[in-house]
Amino acid sequence: MSSENMTLEVVNPNAAGIDIGSRSHWVAVGQNAEDVKEFGVYSEDHEALCQWLTKHKVTSIAMESTGTYWQNLFSSLVAHGFDVILVNGRQTKNIKGKKTDIKDCQWIQKLHCLGLLSSSFLPDSTTDIIRTYSRHRQNILQQSARTVLKMQKYLRLMNLRLDVVVKDIVGETGTKIISAFIAGERSGKKLAENRHYNCRKSEEEIAKALQFNGRADYVFALKHEWGTYLHLQQQLNEVDAQIKELLTDIIDKDDNKKQHVATQKTHKRKNKNTLRGTDMNQMAYQYFEGIDLMAIEGVNDATIMSIISEIGLEGIKKFETSKQFTAWLRLAPNNKISGGKVLNHHIPKGSSRLKIALRNAANAIGNLKEGHLSDFFKRICYKKGRTTAINATARKLAVIIWNMLVKEMPYESPTQYLFLDEKRKLGLVKRIKKQIAKFELQPDQLGFAIT
Repeated sequence: MSSENMTLEVVNPNAAGIDIGSRSHWVAVGQNAEDVKEFGVYSEDHEALCQWLTKHKVTSIAMESTGTYWQNLFSSLVAHGFDVILVNGRQTKNIKGKKTDIKDCQWIQKLHCLGLLSSSFLPDSTTDIIRTYSRHRQNILQQSARTVLKMQKYLRLMNLRLDVVVKDIVGETGTKIISAFIAGERSGKKLAENRHYNCRKSEEEIAKALQFNGRADYVFALKHEWGTYLHLQQQLNEVDAQIKELLTDIIDKDDNKKQHVATQKTHKRKNKNTLRGTDMNQMAYQYFEGIDLMAIEGVNDATIMSIISEIGLEGIKKFETSKQFTAWLRLAPNNKISGGKVLNHHIPKGSSRLKIALRNAANAIGNLKEGHLSDFFKRICYKKGRTTAINATARKLAVIIWNMLVKEMPYESPTQYLFLDEKRKLGLVKRIKKQIAKFELQPDQLGFAIT
């Protein structure tokens, strides 16, 4: 067949393409000049856009996920009954010629008509709300960490070497000492009396480290940073209470979730950044309908919260296979094959908050003394380095989590890691059994017994 006669089939005949902007949106319902129109970003503009699309009998729409500018328009389009897909900009960037807003929306419309665009993952509305609170909480934690660093700087400039004698300057001992100093106490000996009994340093050594040099300007700056820190901690408590209320409401409305009771995990360590006032072990066990993700070594409250807020139980079920899930997380190798040979298999660039959480869990697994996943991590680390081991273990965690939540498979850690030759034997046996079942072969036809 001649290439001149080759054509692409139109998959979405009544399609539109929208180029999202910060101050205006360009919409194309065809490839002619009269088929393109610009709309504003106000609510009344969104309503006019929907009416214009309805007038042109549009049923399916493709739009780029540009920043946060797409969200309100996306909600308006869905509310008017349009079939809307959100497209990653990587799929639409190969337009020829000079780039303009008109060409962009027409290019999106053409690709969508031909069925060449795939929709990005979008969580359900409830998960999206939890995600907002969770990400806001992470922002507060980051602000709090920066504030603590500034406090540490001013303390050091005043010759108050609190960072040397305590592990955390906003821990039990550090908080009491800073509060007393802000209140007007300047004696190192008096400040050292606020030592918590768990502190490793003695009162005498703490007193030596707290010799104020008299700089009033640094005291003034420290007071402001201390006030900011306390304010951020108050905000953190409010966010935690809001997240707890939201998760509790989700669980209470579902009898299947509410009935489950989790076993205590005394071996799971908690830090100061975990969700406050919430038993995350019990909450997660109920939210995931009796699936115990906490049973996985290395998985903690932060990992669980990332799974709940970034994808949710219904969201992870949208992925048909674990390979799709790991590919979406950008944890699966992107194999480039030419001539039947694998040229490279690097992990794609880009990160999501869930990917970062799984990598953090994998890094924690690498620090464990024993365990199935720890053995796996150390084996990869010995061969290819720690970075590769973190990525491989994070991918393994993603596969385990997908199997647990989608297939409802309990996590049962093997006593020892299988070597490569043993895994190959088990894989071969599995494939042979599948072939026997496929062709309905009987034992007498094979000449050997099947166990």
